[in-house]
Amino acid sequence: MVSLFRLLTRLFVSALLLAQFSVPSSARARPVAQSPYLSHLPGVTRSQPDALADAAADYKQAYSLLYESHSTPDYRNALPLLESSAAQGLASAQFLLGYLYEHGRGISVDFAKAAENYQAAAQQGHAGALNNLGGLYQYGRGITRDIPRAFECYRASAQHGNAMGQYNLATFYRLGYGTAPDMGQAVKWFRAAAEQGLAAAQANMALFYFSGEGVPVDYGEAARWARLAAEQGLPHAATNYAYLCEQGKGVPRDYVAAYLWYSRAVAAGDKGAMGPLKTVAHHLTRTQKDQANSQLAADAKRPQPTDSGGTSPDVSLLVSP
Repeated sequence: MVSLFRLLTRLFVSALLLAQFSVPSSARARPVAQSPYLSHLPGVTRSQPDALADAAADYKQAYSLLYESHSTPDYRNALPLLESSAAQGLASAQFLLGYLYEHGRGISVDFAKAAENYQAAAQQGHAGALNNLGGLYQYGRGITRDIPRAFECYRASAQHGNAMGQYNLATFYRLGYGTAPDMGQAVKWFRAAAEQGLAAAQANMALFYFSGEGVPVDYGEAARWARLAAEQGLPHAATNYAYLCEQGKGVPRDYVAAYLWYSRAVAAGDKGAMGPLKTVAHHLTRTQKDQANSQLAADAKRPQPTDSGGTSPDVSLLVSP
């Protein structure tokens, strides 16, 4: 039987570094930032009700054209408005424009332009821009590769409460990128991201509690974090939670629950769960298996979120150096 430690270690070693796009996601249980409307904008205070008003109006119209008013994004009309807003110094517009340049959404990919806009927004303390700028420094996209500077960007983003920045900072502390390895700091920031609902961070917390790395061994906490990540659709987390159900670690032994979660892991793309699924199936009665399969069929009929061109992107996945 493949151990939970091996499965979770495989997940962690992949070390996904997440770049946040701070707009609402399409019904996915993913962490998102506040809607970037005027009351949330840097530099706008009650004593300056008209500050950046024109820029904010352009931004909100562009945002609506991209993510609210159309089945597909209207880049042709949104981009001039977004560029105008960014030129007037609106951090949210600079961030969004940087994202479009980085990912080639409605415009040709231009990492230098992405970096320019992220830097402008980051200077105003925009947490998402700080995180994404860290990604550009980490991989040398549009700017000179600079791991220590990437670390500083992630740290600033994390300190501003950005879950993706917290995850990336934790990964740097865990692996010793741009700083000395520090498991205490890694756990601190993984926990912060996990508590905000980031599935990858929750899966890592499950690993730490299972293995006793950075925290005392606690199978109950391992199961809690693994299930939270699994419920968000993370395939390896579903496999890991199924394993805990199968072995009775942190939760009562439950072969039906193990069968369900192994099945969900396979459906979500974790081929490594196929072997354990077949093993667990031998422990089920025909009635139990029929009931479990009925539950899985019901799961399959539930509306699934789509990532069409008209939905707001949530995160971009980057691999570690």
